[in-house]
Amino acid sequence: MRLPYDPCYNIAHIRFQEKEAQVQTLCLSAEVNVDLGPDGRIYGIELLNANQQLGILLYRKLVAENEATGKEQELLLS
Repeated sequence: MRLPYDPCYNIAHIRFQEKEAQVQTLCLSAEVNVDLGPDGRIYGIELLNANQQLGILLYRKLVAENEATGKEQELLLS
């Protein structure tokens, strides 16, 4: 999984896997798009106005949490 963020356009794209086929982009709202493959798998989620949605301006970090173990990994965002 990757989380590229473009601060110039304030867009983040949560990429679950590389696109293996043509995807269909569904617009869920003015700030969220979802890329679906022909088999129904989610390939990615695009967040417009990402700094507000991800709390980048406020927290400047991303925490990945393993709910099974309770362990967390903190990633600082620049």
